[in-house]
Amino acid sequence: MWLLKSSVGKKVIMSVSGMALILFLLFHMSMNLVALFSGDAYNMICEFLGANWYALVATAGLAALVVVHFVYAFILTIQNKKARGAQPYAYTAKPKEVEWASQNMFVLGVIVLLGLVLHLYNFWAKMQLVEVMHMLGADVCTQNATNGTYHIAQTFGSPVYVVLYIVWLVALWFHLTHGFWSALQTLGWNNQVWFNRWRCIGNVVATIIILGFMSVVLCYFGRSLCAGACC
Repeated sequence: MWLLKSSVGKKVIMSVSGMALILFLLFHMSMNLVALFSGDAYNMICEFLGANWYALVATAGLAALVVVHFVYAFILTIQNKKARGAQPYAYTAKPKEVEWASQNMFVLGVIVLLGLVLHLYNFWAKMQLVEVMHMLGADVCTQNATNGTYHIAQTFGSPVYVVLYIVWLVALWFHLTHGFWSALQTLGWNNQVWFNRWRCIGNVVATIIILGFMSVVLCYFGRSLCAGACC
């Protein structure tokens, strides 16, 4: 099957999975913004998206998308490196017409993946996973399993986590700005009229996503500073 065997097919799979993940990030960012205005409303969303069958199915699908995207990114990176093996200097050179992000997509992807692991540890492992373990009979505390605002406050009350998340979000911004238009180019929407338009749209979408996430991080960090100053 050409999708699995050919280089173009692999790029199509990576592009489609990447665009699907961008849509999820838009949803996730919009959901997180609710926490800035109403903790109760955000916790209701967390409960709705907890260990319910539809949420678990969506989580499994999302995990599959992430695995597929990063596996194919790794495979394509190795293939490109081997293809340029006879010209190592061409591989390390940075053409003027190609921006920094496109030359460092794999490194940015690794940072994004590490940030994802950290994010899963801070939130998913303490929320949905705890609920699932409880359903399976494990002796775990579920008191704060759906209390999303509690976990946000606990995480972003730490300056270390704030810095780590900012680094992660900056890397994600670079990854998204290049990945958005690159995916559309792979899918054939790369004529001269729309090429620069897609790049502009990609920059806008990536910026909205990252600013949304970062506003939650900085707002809750600011609240923790204010709470500490008042004590």
